[in-house]
Amino acid sequence: MAQPPRPYVTGHYAPTPDELTAFELTVHGTLPDDLDGRYFRNGHNPKPGVTPTHWFRGAGMLHGIRLSGGRAQWYRNRWVKTPYLDGVPFTGTELEVSAAATNIIFHGGRYLALQEANLPWEVTGELDTVGVYDFGGKLTSSMTAHPKVDPVTGELHFFSYSPFPPYLIYYIADASGEIIRATTIDGAGPSLMHDFAITREHAVFLHSPVVFDPAEHSGIPYRWHDDAPFRIGVLPRHGSGEISWFDIDSQAAILHVANSYVDDRGRVVLECPRFDRSAWETSWKWWIAAPGYPDTPGVGTTLHRWILDPATGTATEEALDDLVVEFPAINDDLTGAPNRYSYAVAFPGAGLTGYHTVKFDTRTGERQLFAHGPARMPGEAVFAPAAGATREDDGYLLTVVSDIEADASQLLILDASDLSEPIATVDLPQRVPAGIHGHWIPAQS
Repeated sequence: MAQPPRPYVTGHYAPTPDELTAFELTVHGTLPDDLDGRYFRNGHNPKPGVTPTHWFRGAGMLHGIRLSGGRAQWYRNRWVKTPYLDGVPFTGTELEVSAAATNIIFHGGRYLALQEANLPWEVTGELDTVGVYDFGGKLTSSMTAHPKVDPVTGELHFFSYSPFPPYLIYYIADASGEIIRATTIDGAGPSLMHDFAITREHAVFLHSPVVFDPAEHSGIPYRWHDDAPFRIGVLPRHGSGEISWFDIDSQAAILHVANSYVDDRGRVVLECPRFDRSAWETSWKWWIAAPGYPDTPGVGTTLHRWILDPATGTATEEALDDLVVEFPAINDDLTGAPNRYSYAVAFPGAGLTGYHTVKFDTRTGERQLFAHGPARMPGEAVFAPAAGATREDDGYLLTVVSDIEADASQLLILDASDLSEPIATVDLPQRVPAGIHGHWIPAQS
């Protein structure tokens, strides 16, 4: 029997075959003058004729839009030219052969394309590939695709995880990009640790029941194990304090973090979408196109809060909303500090038809939704602060929307304080496949 087309190379996820450059893009509405910078986004985009066995094995492609002076000056997309892209013979290490397809950041004067099992790959501000980057030889292991920048110190916090000892290493690079700390974390194991969090005082690690299993042949060697507990580790960022592991009663796991901070009682608060085994299994089927796969990955992830009390060693959990959401984002100026608002992609289900961008008020429990309409799918909502901002939500949300019926894409700009109507939309010269993560990089960077 013929297998159905793999979902991650069809529909909104169908790859684009071309690298394009276009100038002076059409803008509908008015682009704010204070949006001066580059919006970059990464994602899996196999080359024509290539169908990977797993979504995560698609080659990385970067998309960029330059905004300045109320104009969309250019769009360009480029594959990250790693050895993985063409499968050419390579004399480097396995750490260097990256798809570089998960995220892109800017730190210490460098643009880095990231995928968590490998070293970063440096690109230019025009998305041309420079080469593998190892922080001047100080990074000899992989780098997470979800580093965090402390907005106060400018430090870059990140980690490396592995199915083999040492399972978890915590790194800090200063504002210039020099690695100043590398610490092996005790008590970790071969768990899938895709993301983590920082507070102003701690690094917060997520040890999930999704564990390395060499017998798993789905394309990535990880499987849910009920006998592997869900734990959250809290490590002091400063000094030589030891990590404290909090056992979580529920069988749950986390892929992406919204934020973490210390409350006025000295407790560590963590907010993010969580999923259970059934949600993992359906996502796993989607990622490899196994029988019974759902329409989209991430089915069943809902926003939760954990409160970790160092004084008592206890952890409590509460659901914040019942929408099916993923790809959380905040105003990055509040990374590690108490925040009120978070943003996410809301998937069909839980009373919603079609895709939405959602704003959560985690203080009041209220939410606001922007409906993208039939056949339209948004990506992660990236926050860009407004000039002279005085409130947490003074700024803009940027997301690339895929429109299947029109075979087109737009960059959508929403007012982060009120999602009622778009401020502006920018027509892109081709449909951009649904991707993963990106950043707004101000021009002064």
